[in-house]
Amino acid sequence: MRAVADLLDILDLETLEQNLFRGRSPKDRWQRVFGGQVIGQALVAATRTVPPERRPHSLHAYFLLGGDPKVPIVYEVDRIRDGRSFTTRRVVAIQHGRPIFSMSASYHVEEPGFDHRAEMPAVPMPEDLPGEGALKASVMPRMPDPVRAYFERERPIELRPVEIERYAGRQPGPPRFHVWIRATSPLPDDPAIHQAVLAYASDMTLLDTSLIPHGRTVFESEIQPASLDHALWFHRPFRADEWLLYAQDSPSASGGCGFSRGLIFTRDGTLVASVAQEGMIREKRVAPEHEA
Repeated sequence: MRAVADLLDILDLETLEQNLFRGRSPKDRWQRVFGGQVIGQALVAATRTVPPERRPHSLHAYFLLGGDPKVPIVYEVDRIRDGRSFTTRRVVAIQHGRPIFSMSASYHVEEPGFDHRAEMPAVPMPEDLPGEGALKASVMPRMPDPVRAYFERERPIELRPVEIERYAGRQPGPPRFHVWIRATSPLPDDPAIHQAVLAYASDMTLLDTSLIPHGRTVFESEIQPASLDHALWFHRPFRADEWLLYAQDSPSASGGCGFSRGLIFTRDGTLVASVAQEGMIREKRVAPEHEA
């Protein structure tokens, strides 16, 4: 599909100089750059400075300013350390002469060791959930306009939410959300591409989970959402063009911030990645008429 081709094009950064790369944003209607795009592009920039036998096992990022989708983003990579087993990189994303994002990423040589993993939650398989056609016929007519517009447009990542009914009203629920995700068309075999695509997708629904107990969503015009930080750990190999279960929960929300966690599994139950994020979920305040 065209959306995946566009995503791969966006992740294919231009090399400006050693340790210096330039990325662009898609020409869509967003007023700010999507956080997952910056995470994915920063990971690509860091990975291009690391030997191919070393793969990222973790990244920790902070969103400093909202990105401007109308101008390119410059990624500056600092080669912090090249050790015997681990490599560390720091990336700063720059627009208009100011840092908008910073990330540290660690790379590791594959080696044998202890192995255990969490079990995948018992949820329906993706083929047992409504596809795009069924969603449009049944659930989408009951969705608020902003949510329906999001699900109707072409996206590089297909989403099949288990708890899709949460988008049809404002009923509070337990702070848990499960969604199957995958690229909407096949990806190249390079593992680095699959890691970058998963990094992109990992920011798509996580913050929204912190609003479930309050019966709200990030799609509402009254909610002011913004990712503040993002951490991602890669545990095992995977393909981002095959179904992955993104099991999310939110242990806490307070002071205008929501904290959410996610575990990502292959359909056979293998845990391949973990995610954590805190974001702003501020409710917009309208000034009384006498204060306007």
